[in-house]
Amino acid sequence: MKRAVDLFGAGVGLALAAPLIGIAAVAIKLDDGGPVFYRQRRVGLHGVEFDLVKLRTMIPGAEAQGAGWAVDYADPRITRAGRVLRRLSLDELPQLWNVIHGEMSLVGPRPTLAYQVEQYTPHQRRRLDVKPGLTGWAQVNGRAKLLWTDRIELDLWYVEHRSAWLDLKIIARTPRVLFTGTYRGDTGGWRQQS
Repeated sequence: MKRAVDLFGAGVGLALAAPLIGIAAVAIKLDDGGPVFYRQRRVGLHGVEFDLVKLRTMIPGAEAQGAGWAVDYADPRITRAGRVLRRLSLDELPQLWNVIHGEMSLVGPRPTLAYQVEQYTPHQRRRLDVKPGLTGWAQVNGRAKLLWTDRIELDLWYVEHRSAWLDLKIIARTPRVLFTGTYRGDTGGWRQQS
């Protein structure tokens, strides 16, 4: 049933998002003339890697410059158009294609980078027992305000308590978080505890 909901939701979402993606594509091109889309390897269900698709918000080759994979609000690698896209999470819209393709779900833990997964404890690896999602329990309960370890614990709670009702609750709370939430980076909010 979850897969059917994912296909229906992502299909409708892509149809509704197409004008926004088109406007964003024009803004990205006018900003610096670089590519519109950005693909990044992420880790999904059972540790299988896939190409996550996003609208590009940083200068081309950004991961090889400055702070590498780490991104913060004032990062100079973020383009002018990218700041707006990130603030409203519009750069995430192409991930609806990842949902249709079966690599992601509408709801689940956000997909992370391989170097982050390498640092998981055996308990934290349970986060990979479900498909990663466009939104999740951690996103509607603090988002980037949380330390990475706290976000993992929220994701693990979701893995252990997931249900259709919980998914609907998360989806219903997501728009409010998007329009009132805080900045998040490409790395899914990765922060070491100090």
